[in-house]
Amino acid sequence: MKRYSIAFTAPGRVELESCDLTEPELKRDEVFLETECTLVSPGTERACLLGLTDGEFPKYLGYSAVARVLRAGEEAGFQAGERVLVYHSIHSTHLVKQARDLVRIEDDALPAHVAVFAVIASMGLQGVRKARPEFGESLAVMGLGLLGLFAVRCAYLDGLFPVIALDFNERRRKLALEFGADAVFSPDEPELLERIRHLTRGNGVDVVVEVTGNPEALNEALDFTAPYGRITLTGCSRTPTHEIDFYHKVHRPGISIIGAHNMARPLHDNRPGYWTMREDMALLLRLFSAGRIRTESLVDKVASPADAPLIFERIARGDPELLGVIFDWKNFLKK
Repeated sequence: MKRYSIAFTAPGRVELESCDLTEPELKRDEVFLETECTLVSPGTERACLLGLTDGEFPKYLGYSAVARVLRAGEEAGFQAGERVLVYHSIHSTHLVKQARDLVRIEDDALPAHVAVFAVIASMGLQGVRKARPEFGESLAVMGLGLLGLFAVRCAYLDGLFPVIALDFNERRRKLALEFGADAVFSPDEPELLERIRHLTRGNGVDVVVEVTGNPEALNEALDFTAPYGRITLTGCSRTPTHEIDFYHKVHRPGISIIGAHNMARPLHDNRPGYWTMREDMALLLRLFSAGRIRTESLVDKVASPADAPLIFERIARGDPELLGVIFDWKNFLKK
């Protein structure tokens, strides 16, 4: 049996590697998995592919997978044949993961190409959750990649109004409307601040979820945040933000800036505003099954892993039209 994996072998270079697969020896809490599909996270994986995070290669990236259990350690809590959602998987036919990185997919009718979005959706959800919004407050999402679009949907389901979404890309703005946004704007739109203030009855936005990854976006967010409002820094800006007037933009209006990196979560017990990763993913799987969140419009391509070099070439170029890319490992293994 062969194991296949997508590898970033040098800056901008992607290969599909293969090796002989031997049955792994599992620790008591580990699970051996066969992958059905994996989802690309364009922003993070582009940064890693181009060496913007560090200069170490090869890299084996990935955020989320749906897989089937082949074998489990005696304390893992999973049985052979069960389908699971995998957090921080890599793009590979086979995985060994600790049980804490897995969530059981209870609805066996839920398609893998839908369930796989629950990992990245949980990252958008926690950007909303950490602001601890109240029903009827206004909210803006800056940046409408996958995380931002799921943040829009979760804000809509949470009863926030109006939900405002901002992105330069027209298609993504249209998707935000489908996901529940009440108004969408391009950040370079004339009189943007006035239009946002009009929508919020002159107050500004109560909650801003910043998911652009642009270090200067925080300054823009501060310009339309309401007094006593909250901004969650949900996207990863990897360079410093310069020249914030903290006295006038933060101290005087009483604005809270909240670090909302996805890893900043409790490992075990939920608390207000801070749920565990597994609890958020399990909730999202239930919402997918109930049809409360639909992912079909997010899928741009279901690709064979053999096409990974071409897919990542487009991602490296920053192709804005490439949003949701799924690698189909199940059909690849059948060939």
